[in-house]
Amino acid sequence: MEENNATPVEPTETANPTSIDELEPKMKVNGTVSRLELYGAFIDIGVGTNALIHISKLGKEHVNRVSDVLQVGDEVSVWIERVDPEQEQIMVSMVEPLAVEWSDLRKGEAFSGTVARLESYGAFVDIGAEREGLVHISEISHDYVKNPSEKLSVGDVVQVEVLDFSKRKRRIDLSIKNLLEKPESAAQADTSYRAQEVTEEFEEEFEEVPTAMEVALRKAMGDDSIDALEGQSKRTGKKSKKKQRAAQDDLLDRTLQYQKNG
Repeated sequence: MEENNATPVEPTETANPTSIDELEPKMKVNGTVSRLELYGAFIDIGVGTNALIHISKLGKEHVNRVSDVLQVGDEVSVWIERVDPEQEQIMVSMVEPLAVEWSDLRKGEAFSGTVARLESYGAFVDIGAEREGLVHISEISHDYVKNPSEKLSVGDVVQVEVLDFSKRKRRIDLSIKNLLEKPESAAQADTSYRAQEVTEEFEEEFEEVPTAMEVALRKAMGDDSIDALEGQSKRTGKKSKKKQRAAQDDLLDRTLQYQKNG
């Protein structure tokens, strides 16, 4: 499992930088509108260099004129988007940035999130990304879960692991159980059950095949259908052996896969 060792800047916490060198992307700062232009506005954030906010960054909705949103002297909160100390350029936005960008996602990486809503098929968890991630009901616990509400409630803070994601589909698949220790007793019980299940299938197969003694006895009694029965016995026996080998291989594969995942 990959871990993100970087300390992210919390976009909801307001910083008080005194120089341009202290600025970082996603940092939230307060400022005062010093000048309006057709393309945006300049904001004094107290570092000696005014920051520029483009008209497209004044809000999530489309803005026709800067003056519809800002006036000179307004106190505003903005987030640092880009900073170039050498060129003394600072770009800011009034749209709160995402805590987790698509580029931050990695399969196997763990995040802390909040359960946003529950559905019959799973739970949606907010990890600060553009979209909430889905924890399918099968990924909530190692135990059988009939309904997500048995294990989770809206507002719960949970640790999740990224199983998969697609920026094109705007989808994030998460797991809770991958970060939980699997009970040893449950693993043993599951393996035992599967072995018993396959054994019973074998026994049913064998019951359908007449023994050699039964065939010989029926021949001695002049059973006209014995030739057909013997032929069926051979065919069924071959089929049974193939099914037996297939079932044994399947059991071995499932056991190895179970131990690997466990």
